[in-house]
Amino acid sequence: MRVVFMGTPDFSVPVLDALVEAGHEIAAVYCQPPRPAGRGKKDRPTPVHARAEALGLEVRHPVSLKDAQQQVEFAELNADVAVVVAYGLILPQAVLDAPRHGCLNIHASLLPRWRGAAPIHRAIMAGDAQTGVCIMQMEAGLDTGPVLMREATDIGAEETTAELHDRLSEMGANLIVRALTQLPGLTPEGQPDDGVTYAHKIDKAEARVDWTRPASEVDQQIRGLSPFPGAWCEIDGQRVKLLASRVVDGAGAAGKVLDDTLRVACGEGAIELLKLQRAGKGAQAREIFLRGFPVTAGTQL
Repeated sequence: MRVVFMGTPDFSVPVLDALVEAGHEIAAVYCQPPRPAGRGKKDRPTPVHARAEALGLEVRHPVSLKDAQQQVEFAELNADVAVVVAYGLILPQAVLDAPRHGCLNIHASLLPRWRGAAPIHRAIMAGDAQTGVCIMQMEAGLDTGPVLMREATDIGAEETTAELHDRLSEMGANLIVRALTQLPGLTPEGQPDDGVTYAHKIDKAEARVDWTRPASEVDQQIRGLSPFPGAWCEIDGQRVKLLASRVVDGAGAAGKVLDDTLRVACGEGAIELLKLQRAGKGAQAREIFLRGFPVTAGTQL
C-alpha cells in the first residue's frame, strides 16, 4: 500500500521500520518539528525524523495541520492509508478523510480503557493485570473510533513503563502489518460506552512517593513512572529517583528502611527498591547504589 506515516517518539520507530520491511511504499513521514534539546539547546530532530532520514524518506514536520494548504499537500500524496502512532497533533477532518482507507491509529491500550495521552503509565499505576494494543479507525473524538484489531498482553509483576513501552511498540508494529494485509476486509467494532477511562498526561506532582499508601500502590507508582518522570523520595536530605521495585513481606512505620537491602515499610506491607538514581548520577542497581550511598536499617525516607 501507499502509506503516510505519522509518528514522533521512540515508540513509533519500530512501526515505521516494520512498514518499510513489509514492502509498503511510504509516501511521506509526518512528525513533530525539531525542538531545542541538550546542553547547547540546539534543535534536535525527533526519533522518527532521524530514522526516516536514515531510510531516505521524505519528512514533513508542520506545526499544525489546520492550515488549508497543509491539508491540500497531504491530500496530494494520494495515500491508500495513513498510519498514526503517537504523532502528537490533532488531525482535522479533511486529513482524516484524505487517504482511501482513512487514518489508522495504533493505541497502546485495550480501548475503551485508557484513551488519551499516557495509557502505558496509567495501566501500571492502576494495577491493571492486562493491557495491549488496538488498531483503531480514527475519527474526530479522542481515541473514540471503532477498533479493527486488538491484541492483549499480561503486565509483568515487576514490569516498568519503559519495559512495557518497548513490548507494546513491537506488538503494535506487528499488528499494523497484519491489519494492512487484511484491509479493507476488516470489520470495525464500535467501542462500548462501558469501561471508558482516560489516561491523562502525567503530572510531575504525582511523582513524590507517599509511604503511608499500601505497598501495592507505591510499587505501581514507582514502576508506572519509570523512567520518566521518575517517582522520588528524599534519603538523608537528598532527592533520589526510584526506578524499579517489588512488593515484599514486611511491616513498620511508613517510610522506615527495614534492613540493609532497601526494604521499606509502607502504610500496609513493604516494598524492596531495586533501581535508584541520585541527582546528577546515572540509574544504578540497588547493590551498586548502596556502595556509594549506604542506607542503613532505621533510616526514615
